[in-house]
Amino acid sequence: MIGQSLIDSVRATIGIPGDPASIRVVCAMSGGVDSTVTAALLKEAGFDVIGITLQLYDHGEAVRRKGACCAGQDIHDARRAAAVLGIPHYVLDFESRFKEAVIDEFVSSYLSGETPIPCVTCNRTVKFADLLQRSRDLDAAVLATGHYVESRARGDGSGRRDMFTPSDLARDQSYFLFATTQDQLDYLRFPLGTLTKPEARAIAADLGLSVADKPDSQDICFVPDGRYADLILKLRPDGAEPGDIVDLEGEVLGRHDGIIHYTIGQRRGLGIASAEPLYVVRIDPAARSVVVGPREALKQTDIRVNGLNWLGDEPLGADPQPIFAKIRSARPPVPGGIRQAETGPVVTIHGGEYGISPGQACVLYEADGSGARVLGGGFIARA
Repeated sequence: MIGQSLIDSVRATIGIPGDPASIRVVCAMSGGVDSTVTAALLKEAGFDVIGITLQLYDHGEAVRRKGACCAGQDIHDARRAAAVLGIPHYVLDFESRFKEAVIDEFVSSYLSGETPIPCVTCNRTVKFADLLQRSRDLDAAVLATGHYVESRARGDGSGRRDMFTPSDLARDQSYFLFATTQDQLDYLRFPLGTLTKPEARAIAADLGLSVADKPDSQDICFVPDGRYADLILKLRPDGAEPGDIVDLEGEVLGRHDGIIHYTIGQRRGLGIASAEPLYVVRIDPAARSVVVGPREALKQTDIRVNGLNWLGDEPLGADPQPIFAKIRSARPPVPGGIRQAETGPVVTIHGGEYGISPGQACVLYEADGSGARVLGGGFIARA
């Protein structure tokens, strides 16, 4: 069962003095094990907990498929878990908002030759904006989620909070939360930041929750079979115009059936013969061309970023501030610096990185490893 030390940790995470029963906490419940355990911990800690599930999309495949998120079976799982925990639960229909802010943006990004991250867009526009406002409307003191990151008060009396990587780096989700603004971060709480995934599942099993062994949700919830191109073509039938595959000098090596089938760094499935391995180096949507070259052509040192969310203590200037940068969710952060250039913020990677894709995130940290402060980040722009 849940020990007192864990209860104390949850109360410390909420960080609001007074009787927990008088403190209302909204918990975002996706129907998965992480958000369900978060709600359970808050309930066990004595808070006035309200569960909210967002219905973001729906189609037959997602309803039946295990590991979906915010649709079909998951909504039923969230409702059932809330009933077991004895907390009120509401389902909010955000389908039209999700399509406009996330799915349509995803499609447009691919058509412009980028590799988008819809989870970041969803967190930034739906979960931590629209849901957060609904939580305030319910007079909740905070909004809690099941993400594996830590949030700590600064201790200077300002009420400001900082985000840190979690104890379990294998579950670190800070890459997908880089766009969380300071005001949002001050209102959010992440009770699972000090736990591992096995520990969360063990808690669910101890409490008899049916989601204890439920598979994790997929990265892109609204593409149930992983075939992104099919979704894009369904929404934009004109999105697969053929074009040329060219080398770095512009020589035509072959043809393709649409730039939506390619991402930076891709090696397989190019459909062209070459004595040396070739990789997608650049995508030119205006010319409908896919540029290929050797692996070394993928190396990049300076990265321009758009939409920078900077959570650092000092404003950016012409002199680089030291940071650790992460350009893919599965890659570790590497040392570098960030500065404000005439064209906008520029991140310099010491030693360079390979396969830097426009549309992906460049997330910034104060250090590497567990407990590293998140300094924000931005979306990678074209070189």
